[in-house]
Amino acid sequence: MRVALAQINPTVGDIEGNCARILERIEQARSAGADVVVTPELAVFGYPPKDLVLRRDLVDRNLTATQRIASCCTDITAVVGYVQPDPTGGGKGIYNAAAVCRDGMISTWYAKMLLPTYDVFDESRYFNPGQSVRTLSLRTRSGSRCVGLTICEDLWNNHQFEGRRVYGVDPIARTVEAGAELLINLSGSPYRAGIQQERETLFAAQVREYGVPLIYVNQVGGNDDLIFDGGSAVFHADGRVVARATPFVEDLLVVDLDSPSPQRVEPYPDRIEGIRSALVLGIRDYLFKCGFQDVVLGLSGGIDSALAAVLAVEAVGPKHVFGVAMPSRFSSEHSLADARELAGNLGIELQSIPIESMHYAFEESVRPFFADRPPGVAEENMQARIRGSLLMALSNKFGRLLLSTGNKSEWAVGYCTLYGDMCGGLAVLSDVPKTVVYDLARAVNRSAGRALIPLRTIEKPPSAELRENQTDQDTLPPYEVLDAILEQYVERDQAVEDIVAMGFDRATVVRVARMVETAEHKRKQAPVGLKVTSRAFGTGRRMPIAARFH
Repeated sequence: MRVALAQINPTVGDIEGNCARILERIEQARSAGADVVVTPELAVFGYPPKDLVLRRDLVDRNLTATQRIASCCTDITAVVGYVQPDPTGGGKGIYNAAAVCRDGMISTWYAKMLLPTYDVFDESRYFNPGQSVRTLSLRTRSGSRCVGLTICEDLWNNHQFEGRRVYGVDPIARTVEAGAELLINLSGSPYRAGIQQERETLFAAQVREYGVPLIYVNQVGGNDDLIFDGGSAVFHADGRVVARATPFVEDLLVVDLDSPSPQRVEPYPDRIEGIRSALVLGIRDYLFKCGFQDVVLGLSGGIDSALAAVLAVEAVGPKHVFGVAMPSRFSSEHSLADARELAGNLGIELQSIPIESMHYAFEESVRPFFADRPPGVAEENMQARIRGSLLMALSNKFGRLLLSTGNKSEWAVGYCTLYGDMCGGLAVLSDVPKTVVYDLARAVNRSAGRALIPLRTIEKPPSAELRENQTDQDTLPPYEVLDAILEQYVERDQAVEDIVAMGFDRATVVRVARMVETAEHKRKQAPVGLKVTSRAFGTGRRMPIAARFH
């Protein structure tokens, strides 16, 4: 039995485009002699579709497209993810489903049973849960095999995932009990650092427990804040990965399940290179799926903007990346020099717009109102807002997407300026802690074999340069300490006392926690940020602003 794993990059709502992409993969699978081709979850509609599935016209178009795909499957079977209207019209009226396309029609379909509602998932808002498993006999050149269909979350109800079974029903156990000799799972599993190892450990445990092999097909690409890494794979019944598609790119992996010969097993990058690949993919897809070709970003000579520029160049090429330096009277002598060196290393255009005169004009305008108060944060933030206005003007004038370059550590504690450095259409590093920013910068230079990011940029103390001799550590704990506290408080939802019990200074933990809480209003007004950790400041974290829970 030859199976083709069609790891594709769908665009949400582009039903005709996704349909064409699926048909192309079916033709390639047919040419490769495959008996079956499998797509990711909701491949026809795009995942996650969010409120677009409330549009019945789009649901109807998705069904028509799936029927068109089925009409092309006369000598091959395709298992395709799509939105299936509920024939009874009850509940939400639709299912997250897998269509079995063969003999020129949709011969049967399966509805996803487990609908996740944690982190970025909210599937119960849209779909009815399936009530029954689906097995079918797949004809092959060598006979037939009983195959069980599952979709994404159906495979995750295992005690190894949360230390307990999350749901009251186990679709995998029921599917095997129904006679399945092979499991197929259509998935839309988002990337986060470390997820590939977690997935494969969990899936291996599942197949070992039930003694049946697994075909797992995950989508690839970026859709808004989510990035999908692919990692489609075939698992032997003993838990071994016997084939794996190339991560972070579209791929068609054709596997002969009956062959003892070695299959193609593509390597998965290590943690830092995985984050880098994810961010590059997220930038590229956000741009192109939103209709942009070019980006603009401020280059301060600091490490965050330098890393963002490197990732942007990897995503779209140097001709499509435009840097702007905006020195003020507080900018160090080396800031502009470091920005110029970086731009030269990357081969990107860099323009300089000094803001000193504008800053003075702003200060003069408000001087009568500020006369009885000493200079402080308000005056400092004027510079950031001037820079934000200039970058937005350049974005508007030339149709370039503005990249915001602030990191997760800053966003967590509000060490950022609303309508200033938080301006932008996409926040590249908003889920990347500052310590990881440094790790990524060093990895960039190692892979380049030279100081692509100037060494001084990496080695100098980080600074917003909004006043004389300013450094981040004037306001914040050392980033190694701050990031360790933030991991516990933000990503793991640990209480202050629990974090203190881990050995952290109590006053520091309390101060960081208060900064996180009081900065919530800033993050609600921030641009979309790419998710690479288990808890990003995006759709997966829904905190109130007007709240008292200190």
